[in-house]
Amino acid sequence: MLTIPNSVLVALELLRERKFSIFVKRCAGVIYERRTTYGLRRDLRVPFAAPKAKIPIAVREFRAADAATFFDTDRTVLDRKEKIELAVRYAHYQARIDRCYVAVDQRDGRPCYCQWLMGPDQNAKIQAFFPRTWFPVLNRDEALLENAYTPAAYRGNGIMPSAMALIAERAADLGCRYVMTFVESDNVPSLRGCRKSGFAPDLLRTEHRLFLGSLRLRRFSRLPAGFRPAGFE
Repeated sequence: MLTIPNSVLVALELLRERKFSIFVKRCAGVIYERRTTYGLRRDLRVPFAAPKAKIPIAVREFRAADAATFFDTDRTVLDRKEKIELAVRYAHYQARIDRCYVAVDQRDGRPCYCQWLMGPDQNAKIQAFFPRTWFPVLNRDEALLENAYTPAAYRGNGIMPSAMALIAERAADLGCRYVMTFVESDNVPSLRGCRKSGFAPDLLRTEHRLFLGSLRLRRFSRLPAGFRPAGFE
């Protein structure tokens, strides 16, 4: 069965939406593309009060029954980006990489957010599951917070910064002092949410892609102290 590359699907979607300038930029990216991602860090020894969401939430570990809430949905009604987001989270769930946490709506107990908090004991699985060199190898006092997802019905309630801050604190149970997460440099809403969760810029991941991503080179560099990207004002 022929699989259409995601880059082609993106190009077709841009043409349908008449976003011609973005289409031209994406076509140029077929040959060469440079992407930058910020590695954000939180020191759990620094006191921080988690922000409140617009609805009352509590955090607990993921349960088998939660899979239906997040993954058993009619994907035919989702747009391309949403399908990819959900597919990535489902693949992570299927890979059995500990540990996933959920935030629940305390009014009815329904899960309204999920995110994985991975400690150094998961290094081998992290490096095997994600693209090569996508994340640095965790030190024994570091944890990685990734693959957040909020069901559409709960978006706009300020759940992400509140839940993310609370889940990050669970890293102390793993013997970790620091929690890292990575956000693309142009994703201002997510960067703003991470700031509200107590995270600050620490690393820059630079990725060079050639020929539809068939060749990729990634490297990490330390950001200067006090650096603040857009979204951290």
